[in-house]
Parts: sequence; C-alpha cells; structure tokens
Amino acid sequence: MFFKFILNLSRRQNGTVNRRLINFLDLKNPPSKTPRKGVVSSDNVIEASRDLWFRLYTPDTTVIGSGRLPVIVYFHGGGFVFSSPGSFAFDDWCRQLVRELRTAVVSVNYRLAPEHRFPTQYEDGFDALKFLDENVDKLPVNVDPKLCFLAGDSAGGNLAHHVAVKAGEHEFSRLKLMGLIAIQPFFGGEERTESEIRNSGSPLLSLEDTDWYWKAFLPNGSDRDHPAANVFGPKSTVDISQVKYPATLILMGGLDILKDWQRKYYDGLKKAGKEVDLLQDPNAFHGSYVFEELPGSAFLFKGIRDFMQKHLNKENY
Repeated sequence: MFFKFILNLSRRQNGTVNRRLINFLDLKNPPSKTPRKGVVSSDNVIEASRDLWFRLYTPDTTVIGSGRLPVIVYFHGGGFVFSSPGSFAFDDWCRQLVRELRTAVVSVNYRLAPEHRFPTQYEDGFDALKFLDENVDKLPVNVDPKLCFLAGDSAGGNLAHHVAVKAGEHEFSRLKLMGLIAIQPFFGGEERTESEIRNSGSPLLSLEDTDWYWKAFLPNGSDRDHPAANVFGPKSTVDISQVKYPATLILMGGLDILKDWQRKYYDGLKKAGKEVDLLQDPNAFHGSYVFEELPGSAFLFKGIRDFMQKHLNKENY
C-alpha cells in the first residue's frame, strides 16, 4: 500500500511522471554473487545507450547441483511506467520464482513510458530475446536456452504477449520458446467491463489508475481499443491464428479489476486455435501475487510449476 502511495505521488495529472521522486523512493536491491536465500544474481548489459539490460538469477548450485535448468525471460509490471528488475518487490519476486520453480530467470530492464511510449517496450523485450539467442554464452552452462519460457505480470504480461507475437515471426538459432506465463496481464479497451465497474476502487490498481497508464503508454491520440491494449478488439492488426504462438498459461484473480479483459484474452487465444490454460484464484486481487504470505501464493506456484513441467516433459526434461 505504501508503494501505491509513492506511485500516486509521482504521477502528474498531465500524464508525466516525477522521475526524480520515484527514483529516490523506489528502493533497489543490488545484484548478489553471494547466494541470497539460495539465489545468485548478476546484471548484464545488452545496449547501454538505451539502458537495455537484464538481471540474471540462478539457483545456488551447491544446493541443487549442476543439472540442466530451464530459463524464464521475465518482464516486470508497473503499468509500463514504473519499476525495474532491481526494484525491491521485483527482485524479491524473481528470487522466489527461482526457488519455487527451480529455474533460471532473466529479468529484463526495458525503457519506461511516458518518456518512451508504445512500441518501445515491445521492441526492447524482443531485442532482449534476440540477444539471448545470439549470446548464449551470457548464460551459465547448465541453463538450456531451448527450455525457454516468457513470463510477466500485469503490464509485463501484456509485454510478454506482444514479444511472443514478434518471436513467432522470427527464426531463433539457439533459443526455443516452450510457453508463456501471463500473471494477471494488463489488457483493456474502451468498453467498461463488469469487473472494472465492480472493482473500480481496488487497493493496488483502480480504474483511474488503468486509464492513466494507458494514456501514458499509448501513442498520443489513441484510445484504449488500440491493439496494444485490446489485442482481440476492433482495431486488432494481427491475426493470431496465423502466428506461431507458444502454449500459454493465464493466471487470473477473482477480485482483479482486469479479470474480464483477461478472460477476453483467454477466449481470443482459444478462438484462434492456440493452446491456452486459465487458472483462477477466486480470492486474488491485482498484485496479490507478490505477497508470499497470502494463501494464494502456493496455488499460483503450483499452477506455474505444473504448466512448465507439462511442456518440459516434451523435451525429456
């Protein structure tokens, strides 16, 4: 709740952000080559001129051994406007992913809106994926790029979707996408859905918040039916049925303001003939996944673990 207060202080009515304030208040964790809660991490530069880099997290091999590991390429949430891989909440979250799922995690730092609007974030995310494909030596030898999953929460889930669409039109040489994990992904449209109206005053994400984020991210003059937000809407420019698209797991909260848009996303993928699973925690609200102490945390991780294992089994993992 305190972080939500900080975000509100940093957002201006004219659609700009007080970066000096948020950078001061958004406390960061440094990478740690010494195991921290069983996880080591390091920062790796992709392109310094646009501040494109990733934080690599791997399990402590003295604890789990040196067997082959899958890798999750992760995109953090924050409305396309806030946070980074080093932000306390996301650094801790990625460490938890490593511990719970026995995987490596590549958490991508992408440029933020409103200083950098659509499609900057999608371009950064896709370029990070291509960089990993062309520089597998940046990964530890026990991390297998052919066991790669895309994942993201909230705006990061939206980003993961659009990166997957770009990836479907690209031939990778070393990297293979096994699946996509969308955790309460941020989608929207001009329509006001039942969940938006019912949960408009949600504690971590309100209807006023979502409108502000879309306005800050989308091109000037666009409405919320822009295909970045409403991927199966009236202005959609991509026929997903014709795209090589990975198997997808959508994690949805019963109390999430975005619940109905996530359901529309699921229905759109199904209609397009894609393999997609939907898992709902009826008591989860938007952003609740970062609270490890909540009972829904175990439910979420079991769902992700089962999804990953189902697809890893196809590769004899």
